[in-house]
Amino acid sequence: MNTQDVERIVSQTKLWVERVVVGLQLCPFAKPMVSKGLIRYEVCEATEQGDIVDVLDAELTLLNAADPLDIETTLFILPCVQGDFLDFHFLVEACRKRLKALRLKGILQLADFHPQYVFAGTQADDVVNATNRSPYPTLHLLREDSVERARGSSLDADSIVERNQRVLRELGWNKLSAIYEGDDDS
Repeated sequence: MNTQDVERIVSQTKLWVERVVVGLQLCPFAKPMVSKGLIRYEVCEATEQGDIVDVLDAELTLLNAADPLDIETTLFILPCVQGDFLDFHFLVEACRKRLKALRLKGILQLADFHPQYVFAGTQADDVVNATNRSPYPTLHLLREDSVERARGSSLDADSIVERNQRVLRELGWNKLSAIYEGDDDS
């Protein structure tokens, strides 16, 4: 993968974060991270699970050692991962096991995003799945203390989920696609 490919992947991911995640307020805690430039975007070119987990080790170590005023969180983008969402789910589980093996569980955590993300109990075409649909398979590496601070805010996880479902159902796929493409009239 050349530098232009990596830049395009990062650019598309940033666009998704800005227009969908922040723009629709799907994560009310993301806007300050974006505005302060505290999100690290790392593209992993590996295709095999073992290689991906090895590269993830280095990224987890880097995030854990970094000053949160420089890097608060990382989007670990996996554009070369083959397979569908179910295959990706198995990779995510291997990554979570590695997090535990590195003794970083409780310090860092993983959230996962995928272009074909489907929540349990929903149909693949249900627009609520868009809360976890990203341009590329992606692992969000979060600091546990940041998550705890967010939980301590006036917003609770259930109300965020309910709000996101309502917003996405009101928008529908067509308007959501237009927002991502920058064609919205709102």
